[in-house]
Amino acid sequence: MSAAFGQPPTNVVDGLEQLVTGSGEPVTVFAHGFAGDIAGTRPLGSGVTGRRVFFHFRGHGRSEAPPGPWTFGDLAADLRAVADRAGASRAVGVSMGSGALGRLLSETPDRFERIVCYLPALLDGVRPQAAVSRTARMLAASEAGDAAAIAAAIETELPADVRGTPPGDAYVRQRTAQVRAHPLAPQIGTLWREPAVPDVAALTGFTGRALVLGCLGDEVHPVAWAERWAGLLPRAELFVYDDPAVLWHNRRDLRERISTFLND
Repeated sequence: MSAAFGQPPTNVVDGLEQLVTGSGEPVTVFAHGFAGDIAGTRPLGSGVTGRRVFFHFRGHGRSEAPPGPWTFGDLAADLRAVADRAGASRAVGVSMGSGALGRLLSETPDRFERIVCYLPALLDGVRPQAAVSRTARMLAASEAGDAAAIAAAIETELPADVRGTPPGDAYVRQRTAQVRAHPLAPQIGTLWREPAVPDVAALTGFTGRALVLGCLGDEVHPVAWAERWAGLLPRAELFVYDDPAVLWHNRRDLRERISTFLND
């Protein structure tokens, strides 16, 4: 059991670090993005009723890092293991986490009753250079273990008006400490050698309801990806923010939008 960086104690179960909050039904599992962590996804579930299960994918936090290469099928297996153990009927996927969620749904369309995809991942095709560069920059800084390099890599992801502010600096410190304590596994870089979802048409078989949240102006998560997800999932609602810094400028609305959808 471990408590770090101001969050409640976590447990490693079957090789995956997890944190459970709340109680009762329904149960919602939260899947973070690349280089993300439990602390970063917890705000998305602050208004969600029932039990909330947060976890670290392989190669993140204290979760195990099996030999690579890895695929999104491996991440989908991580997500499935956590969701099955908790009895989760709902899921929230952020960026890379949504890619794992999509892969799982392409294999088991009826696994979840409701899902939320925030800044959804590329399903197939070629990632933009901004995304490729971000991955390389973060993995290199993590491997070097240099605090300044890690902080610099993280700071580039902050909106200009947040850099150098107390909240921005606190975020950079927290994330830097997390990555230094638990470096990202280099195997993560092999994920994008093949599509997240090889058969995207399989997503049309999803039997539940979906909320897809995208934003304009995000070079790493083009809005076209969110539109494609919403077009493939049969019962999907799409909402697009006009500001790429959603977590900094529209956090309350984001949390309320997610909780309203999942609690309805």
